[in-house]
Amino acid sequence: MRQFIGVDLGGTNLRAGAVDPETGRVNAFITTPTRAAEGPEGVIAQISDLVLQVLSDGRLGGAQVGGVGVGVPGVLDLERGTTLLLPNLPGNWKGVPLRDTVARLTGLPTKIINDARSITYGEWRFGAGCGVEDMACLAIGTGIGGGLVIGGRLHLGFGGIAGELGHQIIDHDGPICGCGGRGCLEVFASGPAIAVMGQEALKEGIGTRIGQLAGNDVSRITAAIVHRAALEGDSVAKGILSRAGYYIGVALANVCVSIGPKRIVLAGGVMQAGNLLLDPIRRTLIKRVRVMPINEVSVVASTLGEYAGVIGSAMWAMDCLG
Repeated sequence: MRQFIGVDLGGTNLRAGAVDPETGRVNAFITTPTRAAEGPEGVIAQISDLVLQVLSDGRLGGAQVGGVGVGVPGVLDLERGTTLLLPNLPGNWKGVPLRDTVARLTGLPTKIINDARSITYGEWRFGAGCGVEDMACLAIGTGIGGGLVIGGRLHLGFGGIAGELGHQIIDHDGPICGCGGRGCLEVFASGPAIAVMGQEALKEGIGTRIGQLAGNDVSRITAAIVHRAALEGDSVAKGILSRAGYYIGVALANVCVSIGPKRIVLAGGVMQAGNLLLDPIRRTLIKRVRVMPINEVSVVASTLGEYAGVIGSAMWAMDCLG
């Protein structure tokens, strides 16, 4: 069986690999910093070069590869293969023909999909969501993306926009989100949101290990530092992660009563915090969901890690291209 190349485009890192569609195994996996500052033309050239490098490293000829799938962090026109809005990448991405340009530069048929939907699909096919008909996924990192599997199918809605779970409104008077709305989950529980809570604690003079780990430099505080401080027993850091988990739990309570997923998968870099986030999420769901058997919904961490988006985008290409 032919392999498919999956690409996971992130604002920080670009990942690619050749995926065996029968086993989900990733071959010739490559990760490299995204040259986001080069704008659309530079990033697309980098994607294409990485695909060709995967072909070379995996010793794959064109006949052995069925096509390329690219997971893209933003709003897409799936029919035309263009990007509409990529809020976390610099440059004007409106109307950029990403699909056709990658196909031209690599000589391989190409499909694009939202990056969080590709993570969702990868986890459902070969990861933590394997074996269930209905699943929700949150990818928590620089932003919060999401995806849904309903009735054993990746649910995209019109234009592929369904599943933007990170843009549920948690507080209608909340801070402005990068999407232009107010009070989205993303502004309360993403990596940058967790970092801001750590920064505010330091500015207020609260005694916390967070400041020590950051050299008392507010600008150096990240979600990773908050996580590290929490692991070292810092009560302020634990409280920040608990607060983020609460907000995520509120959003997932909405998802549960809307689609009744059997499993919820949490992916992305922020989930390195593990049970420090999972426990408050589960507590919030139990407290807030009353109209369905919430104890039958499992909330689990991703098992594919950095491979999820690569696998999911490759499988999406296979489904589209055959």
